[in-house]
Amino acid sequence: MFFETRCAGCDKPGSAICTTCRFALLGQAPHDHGDGIIAVLPFTGRVRSIVLGLKYRNRRAVTRHLAGLVVNRLVETRAHEGVDVVTWAPTSAQRRRERGFDQSELIARTVARQLGVPCRRLLDRSETGSQTGRSRAERLSGPGFAARPGLAGRNVLVVDDVVTTGATLRSARSALAEQGAEATLVAFAATPERRRAELRPVREVSPVAA
Repeated sequence: MFFETRCAGCDKPGSAICTTCRFALLGQAPHDHGDGIIAVLPFTGRVRSIVLGLKYRNRRAVTRHLAGLVVNRLVETRAHEGVDVVTWAPTSAQRRRERGFDQSELIARTVARQLGVPCRRLLDRSETGSQTGRSRAERLSGPGFAARPGLAGRNVLVVDDVVTTGATLRSARSALAEQGAEATLVAFAATPERRRAELRPVREVSPVAA
């Protein structure tokens, strides 16, 4: 059976990411998340289509291009300097079984190859399920992680595919800190500020006396 390669961004036949979509990605401004998290692009438009194609339509051929953009951003910000090892924020076991792979691991391993540093699984995720479809409070709390021992003094680059509230990467950073490691956090894409605001806790306002 012949399977036609189609662009993950616009579904045009030909290559994993067509020339038009490549230029669309390059033409967007960096979109850092804050909280010490480096993000490459906003999770909208073509970027969103490409990431969803990787996660849900097995478009693994896009990984090399996504990783290249991550490396470019790390070099621009000099965040790659001093990195000893690359790891990733693992998805839930259920999602990995459903997809047959962990998209953040694929990006992380390609980033590590391009940077010329080792890539290791250093984080184990508590089985709280995927962040997708969780409530606002659940997303803000983030998943739990435990870091492997023997990391004291290491500078670890933690890679994720998409950052929304930042809870996942902050949890990963905390777990690594418990083992004495310093963490540099990077995601390929960040949910726009408007969407993140919808996930923030709402401050209670005291009623005004009449």
